[in-house]
Formats: sequence, structure tokens, C-alpha cells
Amino acid sequence: MSDFRKLGDGVYASPQIGVADIAEAAKLGVTLVINNRPEGESEDQTSGEDIAAAANAAGMDYIAIPVTMQTLSQDDVFAMAQALGEAHGPILAYCRSGTRSTLLWSLAEAMRGRAPAEIASAAAEAGYDVSPVRAAMDALYAARG
Repeated sequence: MSDFRKLGDGVYASPQIGVADIAEAAKLGVTLVINNRPEGESEDQTSGEDIAAAANAAGMDYIAIPVTMQTLSQDDVFAMAQALGEAHGPILAYCRSGTRSTLLWSLAEAMRGRAPAEIASAAAEAGYDVSPVRAAMDALYAARG
């Protein structure tokens, strides 16, 4: 069963999904699936290639922005912000637990000009804690110029 958690209008985070979850995403109108999980992170994860094929077959776009908390970079945040800004409908981002997807979404939203307190509140309502990146969110929000 899918565990899609609403972060905001048209944005969902999820723990690892399988091919069957794409049908659930389609029911929500998802047009873009974002994979934030590095390939081969665990033996039981569905490959990005399989998710991409299922998403494309369902008429959805698919992109991979694989991150770990050790490798998360400003380029990853830019890529996520660009994906959010260019999507033509609801988005589903996933990783192992949904946390990295939520943290990356939080940073991208701050970069795009959304107030960090509002982002943190939305994430908390979905069951995610963005405190590990809160200082970076504040800096991105302040630097947006």
C-alpha cells in the first residue's frame, strides 16, 4: 500500500515505491516522479529504471536526483527547485523513508522563496522533521534576493 504524504499543493513525499504504486500516483494526477534514492542502496529496492518505465508507461515524467545526507549539494537543490518549477501537475518524490525527499523539497522551496516556517509546518503535518536542514533553509531563503 502506498504511503504518499502530502507536503503541499501537488507535492507528495513517499518511502520507497514499487511499480504498482505508480497506479496510485496516477489516481492523484501525478505527472512527475522524482527518485531521490541512489541505485543499489539496499537489495530490496525497486530499481529506478523499473520505476521510470512504469511512470513513462502511465504518461508521467521521471527524473532521478539521487542524494544522501553526505552527498547532498547545492546542485541537487537547484535540480529539485527546477523540477518543482517546471512540473505540469502533481509531483511524487521518493527515497527510502521519504525523509531525504522532504529535506530536498524543503531546501528547494526555501530557495524558491517560500518561508522556512511555513515549509517546516507543512513537513511536520506530513510527519517529517526538517530541523537537520533548517539553518540551510533560512540561508537559502535569505539569499534568494
